[in-house]
Amino acid sequence: MAQRKISSAKRTVKKAVKKTVAQPDVEAVLGSLEKLSNKRIRDELMPRYGIHAKKAFGIGMASIHELARKIGRNHELALALWKTGWYEARLLASFVDEPLRVTPVQMDRWCRDFDNWGVVDTICFKLFDKTPFAFAKVEEWSKRKAEFEKRAAFALLASLSVHDKKAPTEAFMRCLPLIEKAASDDRNFVKKGVSWALRTVGRRNTELNHEAVELSRRLSISTIASERWIGKAALKELTSAAVLSRLEARQATKVKRK
Repeated sequence: MAQRKISSAKRTVKKAVKKTVAQPDVEAVLGSLEKLSNKRIRDELMPRYGIHAKKAFGIGMASIHELARKIGRNHELALALWKTGWYEARLLASFVDEPLRVTPVQMDRWCRDFDNWGVVDTICFKLFDKTPFAFAKVEEWSKRKAEFEKRAAFALLASLSVHDKKAPTEAFMRCLPLIEKAASDDRNFVKKGVSWALRTVGRRNTELNHEAVELSRRLSISTIASERWIGKAALKELTSAAVLSRLEARQATKVKRK
């Protein structure tokens, strides 16, 4: 009887320890962020980088990377960090979250909270592009009205172009009409996101380069200012000797492997 009580007590202790370890200590992480704060960096967010953040400590990205490495992956902590609303806490969430535990509901919830390009680009580039729902969100968010929600669609597409080596060419081909449709949106952070997406897709392989160049040519002669701006910049880059040389080398390597 006594042995059973001891065993039961041990199980209770183990459960308590497990729960304590799993429970994210958000306040401790916020304390670490506060210690890293720098007034100069905080004051420069808007005038120098165009980042509007209601709550910001002012921390360099290198310090956030280092803190993320110390913390490791923790999905629950990432969710809790996001809820704090702190700019740096949300950046940190992109590094500590676990991509395979991210759900479409979470992606939509965070997307609705996007309020500056720094958070948008970091979340898309470091987290969302590693989820199996990324391409679906590109299409869905490209129809959003809010500036940073719409930017997220194209920041995510650009991130996929760079990181998802296994995605088929057809998946990116299907996104080119989304780029063309959004190119008429002259809001600063949308058109920059669209430009980023067009240029990265066009640098992926020779087939996509051809289609992206054709789209860029159409946009470059448009009567709409934002379309011309996007088209001319993309056309200049995608037809440059440097880009074409890299694509040719990549294509030659691919043929050799076959």
